[in-house]
Parts: sequence; structure tokens; C-alpha cells
Amino acid sequence: MNNHPDNLFNTPGANLLAILLRKLRSYFKASAADWFRGALVAAAMLLSVVFLRVAVAQQISADATGVVQGTVHSVGGKPVDGAVVRLERKDASGGVETRTNAEGIFAFSSLQPGTYLLSAEKLELHSRAVAVTPFSRGTQQKLDLVLEEGTSVSSNSGAASSSSRQAMAFADKPNFTVAGVTDWTAVGGHGSDSMLRTSEALASETVTLKPWEERGSIGTVDAAPVMKETEGKLRAEVGHSPGSFEANHQLGEFYLRTGRYGESLAPLQNASRIDPENMENQYDQLLAYEQSGRVAEAVARVHELLKQHGSGKLYRLAGELDERSGDPLAAVHEYEEAVSLEPSEQNYFEWGSELLLHRAVWQAQEVFRRGEEAYPKSARMQTALGAALFAGSLYEEAAVRLCSASDLAPMDPEPYVFMGKMQIVAPDILSCVEQRLARFVKEQPDNALANYFYAMAILKRQQHSADTEATYQAEKLFTKAVTLDGKCGDAYLQLGILSASRSKVPEAIDFYKKAIEGEPQLGEAHYRLALAYDRVGERAKAEEEFKLHDEIKSQQAEAVEKERREVKQFLIVLPDQPVPSTHDKSN
Repeated sequence: MNNHPDNLFNTPGANLLAILLRKLRSYFKASAADWFRGALVAAAMLLSVVFLRVAVAQQISADATGVVQGTVHSVGGKPVDGAVVRLERKDASGGVETRTNAEGIFAFSSLQPGTYLLSAEKLELHSRAVAVTPFSRGTQQKLDLVLEEGTSVSSNSGAASSSSRQAMAFADKPNFTVAGVTDWTAVGGHGSDSMLRTSEALASETVTLKPWEERGSIGTVDAAPVMKETEGKLRAEVGHSPGSFEANHQLGEFYLRTGRYGESLAPLQNASRIDPENMENQYDQLLAYEQSGRVAEAVARVHELLKQHGSGKLYRLAGELDERSGDPLAAVHEYEEAVSLEPSEQNYFEWGSELLLHRAVWQAQEVFRRGEEAYPKSARMQTALGAALFAGSLYEEAAVRLCSASDLAPMDPEPYVFMGKMQIVAPDILSCVEQRLARFVKEQPDNALANYFYAMAILKRQQHSADTEATYQAEKLFTKAVTLDGKCGDAYLQLGILSASRSKVPEAIDFYKKAIEGEPQLGEAHYRLALAYDRVGERAKAEEEFKLHDEIKSQQAEAVEKERREVKQFLIVLPDQPVPSTHDKSN
């Protein structure tokens, strides 16, 4: 049944109106007294209809859960006009569709509760389906869809963990070509400078992400005696059988796994001389060269081996070595080859991270999406995709991906840290983030960053709807953060801002000083301390803090520009575009 208020009179309650009209016709033929009584009845019945209409409208308003809106664009980032956008209930009980305007924008409103699948298509191009769950009445979800060739809009095909699904996931060629490198031009970076810097920082952090289950140190102080005993046994084996491949390999691998890279080289090289065809030992030897700083030797050796053994694992290591030696163009092609030979979670992740690091934002999204389809249980892949989406200004979808990552690995702090940083600089409230940050605090109450990021999310909500209680809740969390970590300058800074807002200037000054003690390069703390000094009449101190703020700001801007110059940006060529020369365009 269509419950729109305009269709109220098509509902059973509309019978009242029909009865009313019949009564009025009969009362016109009655006596004056009867007419008067009839008019009263008619008025009462009319009021009943009005009240019923209002009640139904209010119920419909209570059931509707907000707005889903966004844009549809091509892989190259251009808005697509006239694309058909569908929003279908995941339980297949119905759906709606609309078309994008000239700016590629679409919107759905007055949605009923439930989970939906959002997708778009135009001609032979399709987007991937995105799960959408409107969170609460009045909220808005902003999601952006990318039209690609050969993309299935269905997301109900089940888990993709089998080798056949992994191979299918990359059976087709990528929808782009990395043709060269150039200097930084801010491609993919939109909005304020703080958002751009955050996206760049998250891109760098993405590269270092490890699977949650693989984290942790190899050894502890308590394990030292056991490790020493193990080393003694392995050395004794080599001494007893110096010509044994297995004895040399195991000793070298032991040193490699415990971070003693220089010591691992001799036994690994001995093992290689004994059995040069053993690729596991060759791989360990390359790692030992790399980790001990002998990158040039590792690069030369890995390319020799690739001529003989083209495995995905070896291509991935070649990409890592090429990046370290300053050849990102070679590296990205090595990673691409690794995925085509072996579409593993690790290979997808490394390729996408390389693209993201070098500002190929839309292409990184494409690779991470494919990796997420093949490995839907990988929290790391979801986190990386979130970082790539944020870099492309798709803030709400980025948040959804990070929230999903935190659901997959609730004890992993990385997705929470990423979403916490995004929430601070995002232009709007990211709908699922505050709830997940609350869980972060619940799961890890003694984590200073958990308390800090949750407090910042609360304050952001409070800015949109005045809530004194929320401010005090945030203040308690900031206080706990600095209690857990006395060097948490950002939390001290926020405590100072809250004190200043209550005209407690001396208290604010103390907090700003502690913020600077914890983080001397925290420019905003110097600036706000200067304002506080000026307010209490200490002009000389104010001038000194203003000067320090300006110096720090200038130094940080120079450092950012230096980093941007050092990280070359990929030149991307899309289908049907001519491929330019692949030499470095910055020269």
C-alpha cells in the first residue's frame, strides 16, 4: 500500500469521506432541525478525517529514515549525466530508481527502514552495488558510484575465497594504464588543505598496514632464553653439517625472522650455493639484502630471478624493491604483474597502496574494490579502500568502509584511528563513525587515542545541535586521554579550548602549555596560547607565541612541500586516450 499522505483517501480510512458526502446529500432534503444536527455530525466527521490524515502523515514521517544522495562519475572522475540509479531493498521486496542530472547528482528521500543495494548504469557501463543502511530519521548518506566496463551490479554472489573466484576477479585488464610520473599536482585532492594533508598522511599510513592477525613482535624478554637456545642448536647443526642446505637455510631464516638481517646473509648465501634452485631460500636472501640496506644488490638479483621464475610473490618483492630504489613506475607495473599471476590479498593490497601513495586515487579505488570483492573478510583491504575513497572526497562511503573494517576486526585500532582522523577534518558528520569510536573506547578503555577520537566525534555532533551534556562527556574523555598519555598534546589543546570558551583563561593557559610540552610543534597550541596571553594583558608573551606559531607553520609547510616533491605522481591514461612518452614529465 502506498502510504503517501496525498493518497490518504485511497485507504480504508477514506471511507469516512464517502460517508460524509452521502450524509450531506441526505441532510439537504431534511428539515431545518435535522439539517442543523446533520451539519454538526458532518463537521465532526470532517475533523476526524483531518486528524486521521495528520496521524498517518506523522507515522509515515516517523518510519522514513532519511536521504541517500551522491554522484555518479566515470573512472576518470567526470560526472555522468542521465545514468540510471537504482536503490533496491536487499530482501528483494521492492525498490526505486532515478536518473542523475548534468552534474551527475542523484537523491532518494523518504526511505523506509531496512538495508538497500545502490547501483548505477548507463549504456554498457555499470557500477558496483553498494550496501546502504539509512541510520536515523533526518540523516543523509552521501555515496558516490563509479561506472566501469564489465562490472556486475550484484553483490549477493557470496564469499570469494576460492582460487577460481580470485582468478575471475582479475581476468579482465585494468581500466587504466600508468604511463609515467610527474610532479605533485593535487589530483584527487579536494576541499581544504587540512583534508588534503590528512588524505596524504593516510595514504602513507596505508602502505604500512599489516593484517591484524599477523601483528605483534616475534620475541619478548621472557622468550629470550628460548631463542638463545634455539640459535645454539641451529648453529651446532651447521657446525656439524656445513654442507647441509637445510641446516644453513634454517639458521639464516631464524636470523631473518628475529631481525638480525646482517647475520642472516652468510647462512642464506651458503644455502643458495648448495641448492641454487630453491626459491624459498632465494626469496629469504633477497629480504636479507633489502633489510640490511643492500637494496641495489637486491634489485639486481630479483630481476635476474624474474627471468627464470615469474611468480606473483617474486614480482611483489620486485615492486617493493623498485619503490625503495626510487623507481615507482617500475614498481607499479611489478605489482600489477603480481596480481595478474597471483591475485592474493597481499598482492592486491600492495598494488592499490602503490597507486594511492602516488596520487592515482581513482585507480587505487578500483584495485582496492576488486581486492575487497575477492577478499571480503579483509579488514585491511576495507581500511585501504576507505583511505582511497577519502582521498577522492567520497567521505561518507569512506566512513562506511572503515566502519565495516572495524566490524571485521573490532580489536584492531587502525580502522578506528583512520576514521577518527577523517571525522575531524570532514565537512559533515560521518554517520557511522561516532558509534564505532564509542566501541573503540569500550574495547580499549586505556587507549588514549580511543578516548581522544571519540571525544572529537562527540564535539563535532555537538556543533550541529547544542548539547551541554555532550560537551562535558567530551571533556571527561579528553581528561582521561591526557591521564593515560601525558604527551597527548591534541587532547590538552582541546581542554584548553573548552576552558577558554567558559572564560577560564588561566586554566586554558595551563592546558595550552601542557599541550606544547607534549608536542612542541603543535602550532595551534602556540596560537591559542598567544591569544590567551593577549587577553590577560601579557603582551610580550603573546608576541613570542605568535612568532613561534608563524615559524612552526612555515616549517611545516616547507616539510609538506618537500614530501610532495619527493613522492612522484603517476600519469594515468584511460581507454581510448593516447599513451604519452613514459619518461619523467617533471624533467
